[in-house]
Amino acid sequence: MAKQQSSTKERDITKTNEPRQYKVIMHNDDVTTMDFVVFVLQNIFFKNHEEAYNLMMKIHTKGSAVVGVYPYDTAVSKSMKTIRLATQHNFPLKVTWQQE
Repeated sequence: MAKQQSSTKERDITKTNEPRQYKVIMHNDDVTTMDFVVFVLQNIFFKNHEEAYNLMMKIHTKGSAVVGVYPYDTAVSKSMKTIRLATQHNFPLKVTWQQE
């Protein structure tokens, strides 16, 4: 008897998970100017002026606000860039990130 060849191939199905998301949180302080916070939100977090202003007011009145949700590397990168810029301008702006 001849061996019969099958034209069907088995495939392993691999499931890919979405990367974990992290919230970037900006905290209020008594030194950092509102204009600087709006500038950072527009130039690092790419918010439009209205969105940046509203977030800045939320930070100012509530004490902190989530300014974005990103994969870990992006959250850390944007946070560190913000902190470096604030330090260069002598502002004690605090930015943290936490898993969503």
